[in-house]
Amino acid sequence: MAGATIRDVARRAEVSVASVSRALNNLANVHPDTRARVLAAAKELGYVPHAGARSLSLARTHAIGVVLPDLHGEFFSELVRGLDREASARGYHLLLSNIHADHDHATKALRTMHGRVDGLVVMAPYAGSVAIEDLLPPTLPTVMINTPRAHDGVSLRIDNRAGAEAMARHLAALGRKRIVHITGPDGNTDAQERLDGFRAALPKDIDLVVVLGDFTEPSGEAAIARLHDDGVAFDAVFAGNDLMAVGVLRALHQTGRAVPQDVAVCGFDDVPLAGYLSLTTIRVHMTAVGARAAARLIDALEGCDTGAADEWITPELVVRATTVTES
Repeated sequence: MAGATIRDVARRAEVSVASVSRALNNLANVHPDTRARVLAAAKELGYVPHAGARSLSLARTHAIGVVLPDLHGEFFSELVRGLDREASARGYHLLLSNIHADHDHATKALRTMHGRVDGLVVMAPYAGSVAIEDLLPPTLPTVMINTPRAHDGVSLRIDNRAGAEAMARHLAALGRKRIVHITGPDGNTDAQERLDGFRAALPKDIDLVVVLGDFTEPSGEAAIARLHDDGVAFDAVFAGNDLMAVGVLRALHQTGRAVPQDVAVCGFDDVPLAGYLSLTTIRVHMTAVGARAAARLIDALEGCDTGAADEWITPELVVRATTVTES
């Protein structure tokens, strides 16, 4: 096929353009079957990569692009701290950007990385797998964190459901019967997985009230204020993250409710502030997650990655004074 393009090869091999590029560049994070299909399709079509473009795609910057939904707050600062620690130890630097639910903004954030970094670490809990596949620069190896896997690279997934199930069992064991769960925003995969796990693990005799939040401290405070004004009875609150739990604690103090005697309060993530407030929570080890993401990406760039394509990280329950009184 005269003038065959990389997209022609992708269609013939029934894979993404990104997969074709990784296979032809002989990167390690490509399944052998995928590589074989790509090479066969390229041979059938007579596709020859452009020499200039190939040399550019293989140029090394020793920089890693990090694209996150936000760059503020302890959760993301801990993640970046882990990324930077591992990258620096191995001679790489970070280039940071944030990505919103807005498609145009996401497109610009990802495209600006092209030519500036050797690979990407992406956390996009709002984006669907098809959207991410379309937006990723096709020649860049990528590690996803808590994002639907839509490529041949590495996906690190925090087991939100398992963490939420552990919290449900903890509150049930304490005898709490009327529990409020404040979720993260609509469309956020972390928020949905935490809600699903928590709801599924609660015994049938426990009443659950679900209130929409947005992972910010004011939304946790506002949720409790509304419930108080509406006269809703509850004896426990599971906030979808620690920041909302901080807002919950403030609102309960303002309404004269004692913690944990009247209301048990817990969160998710275990950011440093949670320890200072003695907040019961689910520990995610975000610094370690960041370090692991950087290590997997650099291993792939250097051709020595032997880890599983899908890597699950199980969080742990940390019980503190906001659910259990000291004896």
